[in-house]
Amino acid sequence: MNKGSERTFEDLVEFIGDEMDFESGFYNDSYLDRRITARMRRTDTEDYQTYQRLLERDDGEREELLDSLSINVTGFFRNPDAWERLRPVLRDLTENNRRVRLWSAPSADGREPYSAAMLALDDPDIDARRVEITATDINADILEEARKGTYATSQTTDIADELEPLDDYTKYIEQDGNTFQVREQVKEMVTFEQHDLIRGDPKRDFDLVFCRNLLIYIDSEFKVPIFETIRGSLREGGYLMIGMTETLPAECRDSFEAVDKRHRIYRRV
Repeated sequence: MNKGSERTFEDLVEFIGDEMDFESGFYNDSYLDRRITARMRRTDTEDYQTYQRLLERDDGEREELLDSLSINVTGFFRNPDAWERLRPVLRDLTENNRRVRLWSAPSADGREPYSAAMLALDDPDIDARRVEITATDINADILEEARKGTYATSQTTDIADELEPLDDYTKYIEQDGNTFQVREQVKEMVTFEQHDLIRGDPKRDFDLVFCRNLLIYIDSEFKVPIFETIRGSLREGGYLMIGMTETLPAECRDSFEAVDKRHRIYRRV
């Protein structure tokens, strides 16, 4: 594939930002190039300029690209060891608080907040009745899918394997062949809302915030605003969990102390 010049790539990214209402400036170029190139391969497009012409005339491809650019790579209990380390945190929170508020940001297709709900329901030492989960994402379409709570096993995803950390996932998931439907008792614990983590206002008084596997795609200049939003959304002593390959920006490290550095669990100080 001849993708053309660097300038042509910049032109395409500028078009996506200006004409498709996508905040391309927040994301690093390597991430954008990977997602764009994947769509170019699927549409048998040889270079950036030709692909831009396709976008100009094909609304369907615009939707496909926007869906691809939205960060929605997720899974139930992604990095299971980290979720195990979260159990004592949730046990402590529900033991010492009448209400425990969790925020999954960004929530992508819903599997992360549903995982938190199922973990609370599955652990006899966590009082799930006290747990409330807010799940947010910038993408309204993926939020609609998340609210449905329906997932399918495919060549790249085995839902049953993802649910292995649970003693008996059939308590929380109804399976029909390769289709898995989240049961109502899990759904009732999660509220989905649209929110822009970079430009949106902080939320208030959360006990635990998940912000996992977003920062690796975001340009460095926008990471500090994200953590300022998170810090403002956590009550004093509240917990933050980030992705296993991510680190806190140097400017924000005085605001958090490590609870489990290996598994990226921190507490606001």
